Amino acid sequence: MSNTTAGAGDEPNVSRTGLAGWMLFDWAAQPFFTVIITFIFGPYFVSRLTDDPVYGQAMWGYTLTISGIVIAMLSPVLGSIADQTGARKPWIGFFAVIKIVTLALLWFAVPGSPMVYPFLLIILASIAAEFSIVFNDSMMPRLVSEKEVGRISNLAWGLGYLGGMIVLIAVVLFVAGSPESGKTVLGVDPLFGLDAASGADARITGPISALWYLVFILPMFLFTPDAPRSRMPASTAVRNGMAELRQTIGELKHRPGILRFLVARMIFQDGVNGLLALGGTFAAGMFAWQTMELGVYGIILNVVAIGGCLYASSLDAKLGSKVIVTASLICLTIATIGIVSTGPGYTLFGLLQLSTEDAGGLFATTAEKAYILYGLLIGIAFGPVQASARSYLARSVSPAEAGRYFGIYALSGRATTFLAPASVSTVTLITGSAHMGMLTLVAFLGVGLIILVRTPYPANRPV
Repeated sequence: MSNTTAGAGDEPNVSRTGLAGWMLFDWAAQPFFTVIITFIFGPYFVSRLTDDPVYGQAMWGYTLTISGIVIAMLSPVLGSIADQTGARKPWIGFFAVIKIVTLALLWFAVPGSPMVYPFLLIILASIAAEFSIVFNDSMMPRLVSEKEVGRISNLAWGLGYLGGMIVLIAVVLFVAGSPESGKTVLGVDPLFGLDAASGADARITGPISALWYLVFILPMFLFTPDAPRSRMPASTAVRNGMAELRQTIGELKHRPGILRFLVARMIFQDGVNGLLALGGTFAAGMFAWQTMELGVYGIILNVVAIGGCLYASSLDAKLGSKVIVTASLICLTIATIGIVSTGPGYTLFGLLQLSTEDAGGLFATTAEKAYILYGLLIGIAFGPVQASARSYLARSVSPAEAGRYFGIYALSGRATTFLAPASVSTVTLITGSAHMGMLTLVAFLGVGLIILVRTPYPANRPV
């Protein structure tokens, strides 16, 4: 099979090896989100780098806020420039270097060190990670046919969760020691003599994620065909890219379906990002979960997420991306209400009282078990909602305009992304309640869902 890519109007003709290399990008990238942002380092930042979990959650939210603003401002510009220069791999490689270096430096974020150090590293790593995703996503219409785009997108996303879960399992089984016994969940000493009391079990996830990304991003560089590289000077590409961005934004008023989809995605993705980034820290603050509990919780969610993506990959082809995204948003809204209604000794805002007896072992109280049940709904939905949203847009634009529209797509996922963590952080600080802060995410999910329901599919169809 040829390693050529499709132009506008052509059917993609890419080798299996080339397509597999592109799909491995998600496998390489996901551990950053799984073990750093959601389940291990984020909760460590909140509960162990500071003595005040409420303050820690607020600060973590603001790291996401600042990185979100930068990503929102620059993603569409970079996407348009990429359309001018053609090749995506040089951009991915540039941001990969930044991501790998900043993740490796997280090892030095020891308890008692100034919080500004990990604060800045997480911001830089998040920006580099998201910019890389813009260029990777914009390769998809050249590599995958319109018929297959939903299936491949969900499979790649599921592959990413599998990669994240493998790293998470390795951390839980071999690295994360109990603060009381010093032993891992297997009852053995942590690898390399890592000391949980010094936060080494959480800090090591930075270098591990950096090494994983370095190794598994290589097949994409080696085997996946890229668009031809333009000989256009960089200064000209920047000018043309900015002009093309202005043109694209102006086009949106004549493409109301795509505009409505992007607005809906802008709002609901804020809620999804906030839920993924803050759900683990919320549990850590409420139940005092350590690395071991958070790791097991993450493994459970990722197992369910992989199954959700695999199932959605077939349903997307049969029912369409819009149905998958809509159903996923309903699940996420219900799950968010569930987790914020739960606390020690109760769920459903106190309507259902639960036993506070400690049964021993992991997740020893009934409230913790209830939290995990709500988490299963998150696991089922948070992969498909993002994978099928990606295929929703891919079905709505041509390969020739994919870079600029996926830049706008990244903007729609990040333009107001600071609002969700900022809302959670600000309401948490004002009320002194992490529950009230997290409850603001329901509004983002619900409003985005309402707009999406009234959006055509594909989005380039008349409204």
